[in-house]
Amino acid sequence: MQKIIFIALSTLFIFSIEKKEWITVEKEKPNILFISIDDLNDWPGFLGNFPKVHTPNMDKLAENGMVFNNAHCQAPICAPSRTSLFTGLYPHSTGLYYQFPDKEIHEGSEKAKNTIFLPDYFENHGYKTLGVGKIFHNGDKLSVFQEFGDVFQGFGPRPETPLNYSSKWFSDIRRTGTDWGPMDLSDSEMTDYEIADWAIEKIGQNHEKPFFFAVGFIRPHVPWYVPEKWFDLFDINSIETPPYLENDLDDVPEVSRRLHEMPAMPNTQWLIEEGKWKSMVHSYLASTAFVDHQIGRVLTALENSPYRDNTIVVLWSDHGYHLGEKERTCKHSLWQRATRVPLVFAGPNIKKGSNTDAAVGLIDLYPTLLEMCGLPKYTANEGHSLMPLIINPKEKWPHVAITSYGYKNISLYDKNYHFIHYADGTGELYDLRKDPNEWDNLFDQPDFEKVVMQFKALMPKNHAPISPVNKINANEYIDAELLKFGIEPQY
Repeated sequence: MQKIIFIALSTLFIFSIEKKEWITVEKEKPNILFISIDDLNDWPGFLGNFPKVHTPNMDKLAENGMVFNNAHCQAPICAPSRTSLFTGLYPHSTGLYYQFPDKEIHEGSEKAKNTIFLPDYFENHGYKTLGVGKIFHNGDKLSVFQEFGDVFQGFGPRPETPLNYSSKWFSDIRRTGTDWGPMDLSDSEMTDYEIADWAIEKIGQNHEKPFFFAVGFIRPHVPWYVPEKWFDLFDINSIETPPYLENDLDDVPEVSRRLHEMPAMPNTQWLIEEGKWKSMVHSYLASTAFVDHQIGRVLTALENSPYRDNTIVVLWSDHGYHLGEKERTCKHSLWQRATRVPLVFAGPNIKKGSNTDAAVGLIDLYPTLLEMCGLPKYTANEGHSLMPLIINPKEKWPHVAITSYGYKNISLYDKNYHFIHYADGTGELYDLRKDPNEWDNLFDQPDFEKVVMQFKALMPKNHAPISPVNKINANEYIDAELLKFGIEPQY
């Protein structure tokens, strides 16, 4: 049997073409640098979905590694998305669908009660674990990491009064931190700068054990306030707004409109009428450029460290974000703009410039990293290792990516289609090859009955009831849904 052997300085990996295996020699485990970005949609330059985005550092990482073009979160809001990734369990298995305090993950779900969080699993198998910033929804209130830089204290700084938007103008009970505009600040006054500083300091230290290091950046989470120099990278007159169809929601079922309604958020018609749409997109682009620079600082520190040749870098976002598509500017949806996320792997033996269109999920990261590092499988994992795709990006991928938003509202992706099924049995189907903006719902069209039935056969058979720890203040549909499960809505 012929084998190709790669030697990566301080570590040795063997990749067998015939068996399609990735074998890590036990004496030298690779380090993991796990970089998360809050609320970053699929606009980074390397994905090519939006013009004039300034993400040179993420783009460089993508050029030096593998891009998953069709990656999706398991829930389109922070807490359940991150919990799914770090537990290896789907929201429809745990009942953790909405927001909840990190400390209630184990207490709030029988399924998640005894789960081992991803960093703990690495620690149990000889790794040093470090974290900084927004990793879980509330940082590290669970004290999962051996060392944690507790510099994430919120989403500030903020001006004394809103610059462009306040939910108080529109709703008495719904709230959002949404606002945008430049601030007279230096980078060093921003939390993400402090997060990068802490990470750089730790990368510069001597680590006797292999490390799992999670670095969680905040922007472009709202409010989109960053120093003015990041706005200056863009000419607002040349900024484009996303594709928009005024009657886009006419062909979706009523439950879709009710579930996805977000009265606290600025809708697209208001942005158009007030002439604020370009300035909002400008602020999102500026916030993304700012956080890209902080990521670059951390990656430069890694490049200049002794760990550069023995570290796998994983870059991901917890969910996407609408910037005017589907009459909305928020996450909180089962549509592609809110579920699709950037996902990059780079490091030893990962082919530079490779990519795949296979539909994958953040839930797949847990089993993937265990296999990459030669650690025993964790049998509770519900995701699938991405190693077959990393070894061969053209490998056939038999799985779908699954996202939940509330009880029995579920989204499935394969390579070509996006299927959504709601609790009342209605749904949506989009052919993403012909309709990337999801404007033409094919769910009830006779020609696509077979496709719909194929997706229905792939849907989860069981859906956990909504856990009582779930808390969310979104809309009347979700208020009523919570009440059905004996949970008082949170206003």
